[in-house]
Amino acid sequence: MRSLRRGATVRTMQDPPADPVETVFDLYSTQIDADPFPFYAKLRTQHPCYWSERNAIWILSRYEDVARAAQDWSTYSSIKGNMIDELPGRAGATLGTTDPPRHDRLRALVQTAFGRRSVESLSEPTRALAAAAAERIVERGEFDFVADFSSRVTVGILFRMLGLPERDHKVIRRQVILSVSTDKAARGRNDDHIAAFKELGNFISEQVAIRRVSPGDDLISALAEAEIDGDKLSEREVVLTTATFVMAGVESLSSFMSIFALNLCQHDRERLKLLENPSLMGPAIEESLRFNTSAQRFKRVLTRDVELHGQHMREGDKVALAYGSANRDERKFADPDAYDIERNPRGHLGFGAGPHFCLGTNMARLVTAVAMRTFLEAIPHYALTQSPLEWVPSSNFRSPVSLPFRTVR
Repeated sequence: MRSLRRGATVRTMQDPPADPVETVFDLYSTQIDADPFPFYAKLRTQHPCYWSERNAIWILSRYEDVARAAQDWSTYSSIKGNMIDELPGRAGATLGTTDPPRHDRLRALVQTAFGRRSVESLSEPTRALAAAAAERIVERGEFDFVADFSSRVTVGILFRMLGLPERDHKVIRRQVILSVSTDKAARGRNDDHIAAFKELGNFISEQVAIRRVSPGDDLISALAEAEIDGDKLSEREVVLTTATFVMAGVESLSSFMSIFALNLCQHDRERLKLLENPSLMGPAIEESLRFNTSAQRFKRVLTRDVELHGQHMREGDKVALAYGSANRDERKFADPDAYDIERNPRGHLGFGAGPHFCLGTNMARLVTAVAMRTFLEAIPHYALTQSPLEWVPSSNFRSPVSLPFRTVR
């Protein structure tokens, strides 16, 4: 068999039947949305550097390759966007879509703004939001964890941090979920997705303009005022950074909390361990980030040719770093498909790696720990009432549309 451009091949009569390319990995497959892990295993074993002809992107799936690429920003660049289906106006203007040295400047300014607020100060407001949500759930018996708990808590705490006005969490969640979704038929964004992102951006732009005139004790004001040696964030950078925080909180944090609750529901032994020993909450969060993170894949673009696993990737090619697969790589983690809250999975990529390692890790860990501890104190036993689940159609993220549970006495 003679290799041509990327993954293309010429077959002879002696060649064995080729594995149909999209049975390996299709970014727009509903099967992969529902359960990507068997597909990841096939990639790691048979196609560790896989060219998806239909998706026009390379997929790296082994831990060592993904971790190395995430560190090597000069080769695997983010300046053309980190979403596989990028949204208009983001590329080159956010923490996730810039490379050093511009990325270092943005990160330093954002960290300066973050430094004005203590993460620990979020503990009590998170507990109050979680307790109110849990109380309503206990009264009803049947509930949607996404709509009734994780989204309420994360939107509530995010809006408190950012100083945004009270607004229906369902409206915000709809805008964010549409913004990170893809159209399976169109194999990319559609008009609804773009419109939702613009609506979110317009809402945030209005709030940033208000802070410029009348600053408050909130993160948007801190971002607008952050300064290092006379350098400040531009209006566009403040708006897009704020939008990124909202999207990360509503999608990544809310979805991770939901998946964490699902993991505990589906693994009774681990949930009982946690109920008996609440000090395992921290390790349980780390294991859930490894086992089933919401941030599954992010895009990079090559700045030079790279040879990897016998494949020739060319300058300008898109590359998907499959964090969700790397976290299940048997070369890194023993028995990776087992969910074990006592594992201590050092080096997992649930928050990424390299210069784009998630800036909000401490906040995410604290909010998740406080909210889930409050939830489990009120509702220690619960069960799914629907199977299979519906998953958000996304080429980057994995999150349930809803998570219908009932309390169990």
